[in-house]
Amino acid sequence: MKVAVIFNRESQAVINLFGTPSREKYGLETIDMVMGALTVGGHQVKAFEGDKNVITALEKFMPTVISGERPGLVFNLSYGIQGRARYAHIPGILEMLGIPYVGSGPETHTIALDKVLTKIVLLQKGLPTPKFTVIESPDFNLPLADELRFPLIVKPRGEAVSLGLKIVRNNEELREGVKAIYDMYGAPTLVEEYIEGREINVGLLGNNPVQAFPPVEVIFDKGERIYTYEDKILASGRKLEKICPALMEAGLTEKIQSMAVEAFQVLGCFDSARIDFRLDSEENPYILEVNSMPSLEPKGSYVFAAKKTGLGYSELVNRLIRIASQRYFGPFYPESSEAFTSDDPRTKIFTFLTQGRDQLEEELKNWTGLPSCTDDPVGVGAVIKRVESRLMELRLKPVEAFSDYRSVWAWETAAGFEEGTLLVVPVDVPGYGAGAYSMPFRQDSEWLYGEGIASSRAGIASLLKVLKGLHYAERLQCNKVGIFLYADEGRGMRYSSKLLQKAASRVGQVIVLQPGFLNGKVVHQRRGLRKFNILIEGLSQRIGARDTLGNLMKWFVSRADMIDSLNRPEEKVTVALQEVQSERHSVLLPHRIRAMVYVSFLEPELADQAEIRLRMLFAPSQGLQGEPSVYIEKMVERPPLICSPETEKLIDRLEKLSDTWRLPFGLEASLLPSAAGEVPAGIPVICGFGPAGRDIYTPHECIHRGELMQRLVLLALFLLED
Repeated sequence: MKVAVIFNRESQAVINLFGTPSREKYGLETIDMVMGALTVGGHQVKAFEGDKNVITALEKFMPTVISGERPGLVFNLSYGIQGRARYAHIPGILEMLGIPYVGSGPETHTIALDKVLTKIVLLQKGLPTPKFTVIESPDFNLPLADELRFPLIVKPRGEAVSLGLKIVRNNEELREGVKAIYDMYGAPTLVEEYIEGREINVGLLGNNPVQAFPPVEVIFDKGERIYTYEDKILASGRKLEKICPALMEAGLTEKIQSMAVEAFQVLGCFDSARIDFRLDSEENPYILEVNSMPSLEPKGSYVFAAKKTGLGYSELVNRLIRIASQRYFGPFYPESSEAFTSDDPRTKIFTFLTQGRDQLEEELKNWTGLPSCTDDPVGVGAVIKRVESRLMELRLKPVEAFSDYRSVWAWETAAGFEEGTLLVVPVDVPGYGAGAYSMPFRQDSEWLYGEGIASSRAGIASLLKVLKGLHYAERLQCNKVGIFLYADEGRGMRYSSKLLQKAASRVGQVIVLQPGFLNGKVVHQRRGLRKFNILIEGLSQRIGARDTLGNLMKWFVSRADMIDSLNRPEEKVTVALQEVQSERHSVLLPHRIRAMVYVSFLEPELADQAEIRLRMLFAPSQGLQGEPSVYIEKMVERPPLICSPETEKLIDRLEKLSDTWRLPFGLEASLLPSAAGEVPAGIPVICGFGPAGRDIYTPHECIHRGELMQRLVLLALFLLED
């Protein structure tokens, strides 16, 4: 599991610094010990300061999870930076973000940090606490209420770790103590009866049930018998001894533990707490405070008591993780998983994939660092070499019958792929001129960016991760799976289309790992595309010549302006002028123009009609002197993807699988062609099975982080059950 350890130490990254500053900080040694314990427990751990940047940091560290995937969790050590109820700040942010965390919620921390509110709650529930009053400022009236008699304890209303704690024995000392607290904290003072007696605390762990540790007694060798802040930071100069279990009758031990558990539950604590008591001369217990964030300092009372129960430091830290996980998640698998066991291949592959999210993103980073635009054979070769190395490690074998080793490389499992599933993945990045620009990998909370990350790299990384997951579940070689890698997507599959048609004709279904759409939408329909190169040649002509018929550019523009009239939106036919280049001599007008025109369509018959209209538009008038010569050549023809009855059955299977595992799934039509259009009629085919992409073929190309894992899991489970 991903565990983010959040603490406050050095950072003061807030918008303004004017709240009461926190004086509580965890030592670096303790933070390192917590992280080390979590690492030993098998968790992926990272530490963050609990400041205004924590939201962005957490979004990057633990992105949105899919259903059935256990989310990351925060191990909260944050005392806050400033202000009232500062213990509640990070838990409140985590509640808003929907991130589970270890420890009590913001409402409990708010009450527990306010000693007056804590006492009121305890008294309402019949739990004993010393008599008290609240003094708002140093100019208070004397005497105090009759029931409060010296000696008294003064301490800030909203501070912890005994900050400002002091015994006062007369009115003068009382005024001095109240003034010192007011000057230091600008806050009211809690004044309570001093209980002369033993100092006891009880650590608590768990929720249902709550485990009470053996009571710890603090023994003072000299000075006032109160546990001060200076004592806790080892600056008082006196020696304190902790005894656990405290020496007392069994009945008193049980009574104190029972009161501690009741106080824990009354304040709504979660996971852990420490309750501080004083025993009077007759051994009557009084609750002084409820510490909703017991210190995990290795020499603290809480860790000391846990050790007496057999919980070493690492065991205690990881027990807290398990307790919080159980509180949030319980058995956190999909609804149908009751029938699954840990040995079930579905459970194994699901766990393997979801726990490898970071490794997958790191692998994507490496893939985007390998440029392989269509016209870069060296780059394409490097990518293919790396992919083939990974496939060989998984013991797949090449299929020579469907490979030309220039544009196509086919592989299969030991079971072959006939009547099985063919996975189609492009390895080239179309649209990027060689060396035009390089887009380095980067990420934000929702998207992963990088060169070709949607058009190629996510498909490659997803393919390899799914195959490795099947191998981990020991189901790879017995599944009929074929791999079709091609490197001429940027050339309209000029060389690979025939081989794909041949390979696809022998399988049960084809899945193309091109980018899909948000909300789990795959592509069931794509338009076809025809690409025409138009060459227009005329005579060279001087600028300002009166022969307007010989002005080649003017002739071309007059016809290019009418291209929009060839569009038939109601028939899903679009004609668009994409590129124009001209050639001329010195200061003469252009004598040659090249233009590229694209026709996208759903029905080939309507594309034929659009082609006829296009040729007629640029056809020169017969017999007119000065008319240019026009040559129109069809450079690329990519067939459309039409949703067939066979594909609808495949969609039904995927939809049922998505429902079972509560994964998003939907359908979307696309205007761009893909390899799916090359699949012969009658063969079920789904495209867009890669993660949702955006700004494809641009410098801002990216994929959605959450949908990357969703598609991986769905594809792996489909192959597993096929």
